[in-house]
Amino acid sequence: MELKVLKKDGTDSGEMIALNPEIFEIQPSDHAIYLDVRSIRANQHQGTHKVKSRSEVRGGGKKPYRQKGTGGARRGTQRSPLMPGGGAIFGPQPHDYVVGINKKVKTLARKSALAYKAKANAIVVVEDFTPEVIKTKEIASTLKNLGIAGKKTLFLTAGKNDVLYKSGRNIPTLNVLEANKASTYDILDNKVLLLQKSAVKALEETLL
Repeated sequence: MELKVLKKDGTDSGEMIALNPEIFEIQPSDHAIYLDVRSIRANQHQGTHKVKSRSEVRGGGKKPYRQKGTGGARRGTQRSPLMPGGGAIFGPQPHDYVVGINKKVKTLARKSALAYKAKANAIVVVEDFTPEVIKTKEIASTLKNLGIAGKKTLFLTAGKNDVLYKSGRNIPTLNVLEANKASTYDILDNKVLLLQKSAVKALEETLL
């Protein structure tokens, strides 16, 4: 599969780039995608939820009222879960939500996500460029020239590019990432996959 490499003004650079069929033309595995996305989403849980049990709430040193003659149930402590201000019964406690996944399955899931984007003609390749200064207007203009302004877009770069990242972070529909850090969820959670020319090779080195 070959795609045109566009200039940042939206015109054709006259250059074509071949997308590796071992990544972009495989038969996608929906199950691998499911396993990886489930793992990613689960691992995003902080797991810091916490309520106090009856052993942790304050009070309870003195019997609240006498044993007999009140017509009510016997109470030995104010900490009882049945009393106002008492401890919670089986309340949430801190724990992690980590779901492990095999490395080969994770790689297959990322390849499958990229293959789906290729099938949907949702991949755009642009020449390598870096704004001279941090300027959101320049990135917004590039997206408009490429015909993808307003579409939720994942922009992948070959390596760390702070100027490009900071220029694009104020655009609500744009997410700028390094190619080797884009997860299956990142790829699928966008309408358009925008690749810098050098990012194509970076993806291949990561996934092959």
